[in-house]
Amino acid sequence: MREKLVDVGYAAGWGAVKLLPEPLVRRLGEQVADSTWRRQGKGVRQLERNLARVRPQATAAELRELSRAGMRSYLRYWTESFRLPVWNDRTIADRIVVDGIEHLTGAMDAGRGAVIALPHMANWDHAGAWVVRHLGYNFTTVAERLKPESLFDRFVAYREGLGMEVLPLTGGGVSVIGTLARRLRAGKLICLVGDRDLSDAGLPVQFFGETTKMPAGPAALALRTGAALMPVTLWYEGPVMRGTINAPIEVPQVEDQRQATALMTQAMADIWARGIAEHPQDWHMLQKFWLADLPAAKAAPAAAAGGPAAGDASAGGAEPREKV
Repeated sequence: MREKLVDVGYAAGWGAVKLLPEPLVRRLGEQVADSTWRRQGKGVRQLERNLARVRPQATAAELRELSRAGMRSYLRYWTESFRLPVWNDRTIADRIVVDGIEHLTGAMDAGRGAVIALPHMANWDHAGAWVVRHLGYNFTTVAERLKPESLFDRFVAYREGLGMEVLPLTGGGVSVIGTLARRLRAGKLICLVGDRDLSDAGLPVQFFGETTKMPAGPAALALRTGAALMPVTLWYEGPVMRGTINAPIEVPQVEDQRQATALMTQAMADIWARGIAEHPQDWHMLQKFWLADLPAAKAAPAAAAGGPAAGDASAGGAEPREKV
């Protein structure tokens, strides 16, 4: 029953929010964000614990205000995502400003393929729609399978409607890594959300001075195919979303693939950390993120584990944002 209610909620969002006047939707989003923030539910409390790592010198009052801004940013993501299917090309272009486009176009023009890797910042669906409609690059991404199946189908249809090829992370009957590698060898673009993987497949990295785990997939795929690996950060600035496509991560001069994957993943994490430090309110991380926050039985093996071999790497995901 709960899963069905969640599905109905998302359906109502896509069906109703896009029909309402935008100023009204914006005000409603802020009201929902503030109400959720005041209730101090599990997701909000975890967001504040995460932000405390990003801003360790902040007072309790400052963290509370930062988490309020974070919840408003998070609800902005959702309201804009519900409206994205009815935005025309001009609206999509006018509401985003991206630096470093030359890094992406250079890799694509050279035919080497590219891996765009993003954290959970601002609205990556908007950025993806802009890449498709204004740069002309259709791309492949990965979606975590959700329950109920109808909700997963809804998200896939939504992103396919924006011009993305969506591969289910599990249960799709094809090799996700193999398919992504074939796309890259054909000179295509793939985009992966890759700032969190606390499973056994995740690679340990240092992030704001503590250990967490991130997917090995972006770096492993770049090494395997010769594609350019470019970390991206996104943030809101008034009525527009800003983004930076960073220069490709350099391939380390080491022979061991496992070590090279780990070094590239850490380099990617360092770039994301700088972006998140500058715009912490736009990092929508409402889940446990650092190993220190996990139960001891789960955190200890993860902290001791090394990174997987490139061929075993998880792909990273394009999953929906966390529940509050």
